[in-house]
Amino acid sequence: MYYSKLLIPTLRDDPSDAETVSHKLMLRAGLIRKVASGVYSLLPLGRRVLSKVEKIVREEMEKAGAQEVLLPALQPAELWQETGRWDKYGRELMRLQDRHDRDFCLGPTHEEVITDLIRREVRSYKQLPLNLFQIQTKFRDEIRPRFGLMRGREFLMKDAYSFDADVRAAETSYRRMYAAYHTIFSRIGLHFRAVEADTGQIGGSSSHEFMVLAQTGEDAIVSCDRCEYAANVERAELREASTSSSAETRKAPPKMASVSTPGQKSVEEVCAFLKVSAHALVKTLLFVADDLPVAVLVAGHHDVNEIKLQKELGAATLALANRETVEAVTGGPSGFSGPVGLQDIDILADFSLKAQRECIIGANKQDTHFKHAVAGRDFQISRYADLRNAIAGDPCPRCPGKLVIDRGIEVGHVFMLGTKYSDTMDARFLDQHGKKQPFVMGCYGIGLSRIVAAAIEQNHDAHGIVWPRQIAPFDVEIIPMQEKKAPVMDAAIQLLSALEAKGLQVLFEDRKERAGVKFNDADLLGIPLQIVVSERNLEAGIVELKDRKSGEKQGFALDQVVDAIMRPGNGPISE
Repeated sequence: MYYSKLLIPTLRDDPSDAETVSHKLMLRAGLIRKVASGVYSLLPLGRRVLSKVEKIVREEMEKAGAQEVLLPALQPAELWQETGRWDKYGRELMRLQDRHDRDFCLGPTHEEVITDLIRREVRSYKQLPLNLFQIQTKFRDEIRPRFGLMRGREFLMKDAYSFDADVRAAETSYRRMYAAYHTIFSRIGLHFRAVEADTGQIGGSSSHEFMVLAQTGEDAIVSCDRCEYAANVERAELREASTSSSAETRKAPPKMASVSTPGQKSVEEVCAFLKVSAHALVKTLLFVADDLPVAVLVAGHHDVNEIKLQKELGAATLALANRETVEAVTGGPSGFSGPVGLQDIDILADFSLKAQRECIIGANKQDTHFKHAVAGRDFQISRYADLRNAIAGDPCPRCPGKLVIDRGIEVGHVFMLGTKYSDTMDARFLDQHGKKQPFVMGCYGIGLSRIVAAAIEQNHDAHGIVWPRQIAPFDVEIIPMQEKKAPVMDAAIQLLSALEAKGLQVLFEDRKERAGVKFNDADLLGIPLQIVVSERNLEAGIVELKDRKSGEKQGFALDQVVDAIMRPGNGPISE
């Protein structure tokens, strides 16, 4: 394909409103253009990459036994009201009305629609198992769209839904899709990790996220340095701290005493003022769970995990208490809260505090803290639980290893839904005994447009994109120099024909531009192989083959370069 015939509007400089590497490079390489906040047009090169991602996903879904359908993006409110998600989903749900004032939404996901389809069409266990997938545009009214295709309001997604007669069969479907996802991301050429994750708005009993490892990732990934344990930081399990019975720990701490801490509110400020480490301080945070206040204690260097807390409390709603609530519950100002004297509320403490002999806490009084405070003596704990985020160095919950923290970009998510949707929507089939049973469901999503951005985050250098060969917009770029000279163009066109005859996709650089512009754009676009045809090289009997990833250049005879590219083990094309 000739460069001059394609719409590839490259930019020399980084756009001012682009923050991440992928956002900058997708704009600079002419893959996307912004239409509105979180809404982008995909230009020819971007569409070619996305099509290759789709092809891999579609092939592996079909190999895993899934059948392709296409469900409507426009969904009636009645289906969402059946499951209660019309009210619970929140402001991310894009709602609209038709000319008859009937409520609809633009689907962020399709659990309701697919469950409605199956309850109408599948009657017997003999029709199971069943797995349906689609590639469809999704809509979510993100409060802060950002990072280009990484977090948009409109995006392309593959979602699949499995329906089984019982839990054991559903677990088999789950494992099959889990394995298919490993194959998909491996084929695309991504370095990724599958981690245990929270089920979030989708719901269900268990789930795994597939994370592309990248320093610019929005999510923290916790993994063990010895075993295969890995989890999203929101899900990561933490072991209960062991207690010590040494003579030193049996010795009673000093009596609790107040200490003046004028203007010192934050952990950092209090610790610097008192010349202690954050481990010595215990934070008291007030939350409101289902309209009832609750106090949560964590060590000064830890953060409360609100997902764990909400599950521990079994609360439908959870929010950090506002200043007025803090003052009403503690009798003191925000920033100096502590557990001493709190009445008629639950006080939960993280497992890590169980082994702590004494601590520094807020005194519920302006500019005042308590030191030498002891749980059970100076204040009471309702119960201990796993309530915090994991940090690097925490013990692994599965083995003697230590946890490490990486950054990742979520590109896929698999859920074991169980009967959450089939129960609420009365989706049932007749089992072998003629009794009605709810379908046991699984849900499996892949962010296709997000994969494109994530691949760039993981594969780039100072000059531009370095595409994994499997999803590159073209396999080879031919760059003729001195394009006005017949021998150069004749040789370049000969190569174009030979490569296309081998089934390779070739970008032919035919623009009347300076050599520097052509080379800079070639590196920016990131096509795996570049063939430079110049008069000087032809006089020496060769053309130059450059590997975009390594930067390595080799000279090959004109009649040998195609075979060199196709030869197993030689370069990105044949890997």
